Amino acid sequence: MRSRSIAAFALVLALVAPGGATAAATPTPPDGPSPSGNSGPVLTDPRPCPGQAGFTCSFLTVPLDHRHPGGPETLRLQVATADNADAPKGVLMFLTGGPGQPGVPYISRIAQRMPDVMKNYRLVMVDQRGTGEFGAIDCPALQAQVGSGDIEPPTPEAVAECAGVLGDRRHYYTTEQTVGDIDLLRGALGVRSMTVDGVSYGTITAAAYTARHPRHVRKLVLDSVVPHRDPQRDNMLYLTSLRATGRVLRDACATAPACGFDPAEELAWVVRHRTDSVLIWDMLVTYEYVDATYRDPNALGGAGDVVSAIHEARNGNPARLDRLLQILNQGGDPVAQYSSGLHIATICGDGHFPWGTSETRPSARPAALERTRRTLPERATWPFTADTAVGNGFIQECLTWPWSRHNAEPPRAKLPVPVLLVNGDRDLSTPVEWAREVLGYSPRGKLVVIKGAVHSIQNRESGTEGRAAVTRFLLNG
Repeated sequence: MRSRSIAAFALVLALVAPGGATAAATPTPPDGPSPSGNSGPVLTDPRPCPGQAGFTCSFLTVPLDHRHPGGPETLRLQVATADNADAPKGVLMFLTGGPGQPGVPYISRIAQRMPDVMKNYRLVMVDQRGTGEFGAIDCPALQAQVGSGDIEPPTPEAVAECAGVLGDRRHYYTTEQTVGDIDLLRGALGVRSMTVDGVSYGTITAAAYTARHPRHVRKLVLDSVVPHRDPQRDNMLYLTSLRATGRVLRDACATAPACGFDPAEELAWVVRHRTDSVLIWDMLVTYEYVDATYRDPNALGGAGDVVSAIHEARNGNPARLDRLLQILNQGGDPVAQYSSGLHIATICGDGHFPWGTSETRPSARPAALERTRRTLPERATWPFTADTAVGNGFIQECLTWPWSRHNAEPPRAKLPVPVLLVNGDRDLSTPVEWAREVLGYSPRGKLVVIKGAVHSIQNRESGTEGRAAVTRFLLNG
């Protein structure tokens, strides 16, 4: 559900921002009244965005808790806005994912990817609460162990340290709160409605905002889709991604020249004869960011071709697979580029787990998880196993996360506005099956599946089909 660091792979939505801070972990006192006397939301301290010509950076003050907006504690979020305030089609709010990515450092990159769109829209991006140069939640041990990863599990000690860093403030970093921030930002921009575009976990935020405030959204783009509802209560087990792995590897293997073996069957054998199936799965989800074919031996400086690595491991030679596990190991991302502290607070506060929600007492969680592990049918996880599902980072980090207030979901699931969903059919981070699920909530929706593409179409697609579809959707009508 996340984009990988451009510093590591030079391919993804850039995760580049200077320095790091913990401003979001320590709420600031509210600002005084604006010079104009306006008591509504306003953008303050405007200045040119460093290194991003044509964009202005400023700050938005928001309440720590939107359920009690009159409280004394507030946060300051950095916002970047394009300087074409009179754009004919109004505001385009672009939401990054993770959760953990900021937005401001990437605004010029996004604008460059779709120039025709940006001539007609005023692009706006925000460092969502808990992220970015001025607000990242800094949990050092968690950051060192998992960084921008979300499948490899951290240690319970790292989770406990992060819980200590946040304290009671852990309640206020859910999607519900970010949705409140976005609506205040809309007000500060002085617009009645806007177009919203979300990528990866940003699709949850974008869809949740639309479901709660449909009159404030003109159109909605969901790129690399994560469902904003989880009626089957299994998204945190990541079962859809587990099952999609076999489909994706078989598709890659069938592409000429065909492999001549079944990589899904071989992966199933490998994970049942090793003890590191979660790390293998995490490596596969990461690998797509460097090689959409899954078969390029020149990727990663000659260490690529994950399909052959699995094949060789199945036949008694695990050296290539072990090398990929080493190269694509997690951890160490700078906190201003990706906050693992924000990630854990949001995932644990938002998610539905085998034990319930973050409001289930921690002592009751292990038994419920063990019941799930024993009863998950093989078809739910194949080519992986139930142990892989319950061992993933979403589950393990939230298993010991302290009691916290659960995210308040929008009262409706439907997205009643025009919606474009775009997804790569080889995306394992956000499988295309999820996009089809969200299409069911979108009566005015259209799904465009990009053959051979992986995660984050607007930012990383090697061709033009997906971005062209987004451009047509945004410019027509």
